[in-house]
Amino acid sequence: MQIFFAIIINKQYLCPTLKGIKMKVRKFLSALFIAFWAVVNVSAQNDTYLTTEQLPNLIKCLPAPPAFDSPEFASDIVRYAWGKQQRADKERVAIVRGDAIWNPLDSLLHQFAVPFGLEVTPEGTPEIYKLLTTTINTIDQMRVAPKAYYHRQRPFERFDEPTLTGEDSFLRGEGSYPSGHALRGQTCALTMAQIAPENADTIFYRAHIYALSRVIAGAHWQSDVDASRNGATIGYVVLQNCPAFIEQMKKAQKEYRKIKKSK
Repeated sequence: MQIFFAIIINKQYLCPTLKGIKMKVRKFLSALFIAFWAVVNVSAQNDTYLTTEQLPNLIKCLPAPPAFDSPEFASDIVRYAWGKQQRADKERVAIVRGDAIWNPLDSLLHQFAVPFGLEVTPEGTPEIYKLLTTTINTIDQMRVAPKAYYHRQRPFERFDEPTLTGEDSFLRGEGSYPSGHALRGQTCALTMAQIAPENADTIFYRAHIYALSRVIAGAHWQSDVDASRNGATIGYVVLQNCPAFIEQMKKAQKEYRKIKKSK
């Protein structure tokens, strides 16, 4: 009741309920988008431990995004308003802008350097770098199908307001559920924590902050990033049985211990 009361007071966050897309049309668009994505990203997909077909299907694993007339979506709206309030904090805004950088992948690794206890680079930590980039690229494939299938409208589009990070033109029309950034961030955290379990608490806290940056930016709903963190964990569990991943993890752990011991 408190959530709905807050929405009634803040009428600027109210929007009419939209009609659902028919199942056949949704499946067609999903298949079309996945096929297109596969063509333009074929080179990137080669640098993965598993193919899309070998990974769990998040459409089957995760619940559908909240309906527009549900209490869960009301909570998403409240969190969107919360995110806008956080923009008054200049330090937090700087973090949000840094977290928004999608390419190169090195930018994501840099954001986690402090909690991980080591700056990850191709030259300085080649084994760790290979493990992290390949793992992230592998799990990143899982977001494509649900994004196309649900094609959820992003918060900044629904309220016709600009994002904090200036991603409007790039993100407009691209599905909001789940969040690609949050999926990558959680995958990075899971991998780093397995390399350096003694730093797991700070690593996962950074992943939490990284995911919330997308809410503050206005690029994603809270339920988007929550789903992504769960989705990344599901995919990461499957990787534990992949021989190539296991072998590279051992190399990365050995490299990490050697570097830390030398300091």
